[in-house]
Amino acid sequence: MNYKNLEELISVIAKLRAPDGCPWDREQTHQTLRPNMLEEAYEAVDAIDENDMAHLKEELGDVLLQVLLHSQIASEHGDFNIEDVAKELKDKLIHRHPHVFGEVKVKNAQEVKKNWDILKAEEKTERKSVMDGISRSQAALMSAQKISKRAVKVGFEWPNEASLYDCFYSEIEEFKQAKTEQDKEHMEEEFGDILFAAVNLARWNKIDAEQALLKANKKFEKRFRKMEELATKPLNEYSFEEYDKLWKQAKSLC
Repeated sequence: MNYKNLEELISVIAKLRAPDGCPWDREQTHQTLRPNMLEEAYEAVDAIDENDMAHLKEELGDVLLQVLLHSQIASEHGDFNIEDVAKELKDKLIHRHPHVFGEVKVKNAQEVKKNWDILKAEEKTERKSVMDGISRSQAALMSAQKISKRAVKVGFEWPNEASLYDCFYSEIEEFKQAKTEQDKEHMEEEFGDILFAAVNLARWNKIDAEQALLKANKKFEKRFRKMEELATKPLNEYSFEEYDKLWKQAKSLC
């Protein structure tokens, strides 16, 4: 396979960052590009959810742009370059796939995942806690899921689903109690516990909490837009009863 375009793209990024390049690109740092990395990744995920391959191709290019920009900036500071990034990834993939590049035999994907975790632990000897290495920048629901799964790996698990429901409802009661105290900080703490318990309930049932909430958001937005279409007067003039009727009408249509 010819990687001519990829090599030319790397040269383009270097040119943009050169003294006679683009003023905006030259001003960027790892820190200023941080929001772009998140935004482009989310837009790529949107394209995946839409199953739009043309859009996905475009958005993957934007993600690649962030990788190349960060690598170019690091190269200018003598930290690493895109070749170093590629080599480290290549070596990691080969090491973590001994069933492909070595003599290890596996029966299924579950055994592959188990071996991956063992090899990863061998690489990350600096990690002392099972909670080490969890990103602090990812979405809160995603982080909660990962924290929960890490705890379960070492046996910290509810005995049954019923106990999970008990935990969930008890957190709601504790939130209600905090509200009677009018303690905003305590209310926030207990509401966080409700969400964490809900994430564990999702995990128990093999539901991705982040994806579930994203779908709920999209569903609500779609129905609300339908309400706006069906409304015969400004929505802020509707009574609760009118709103409820309009919502049910929109719900029946989408």
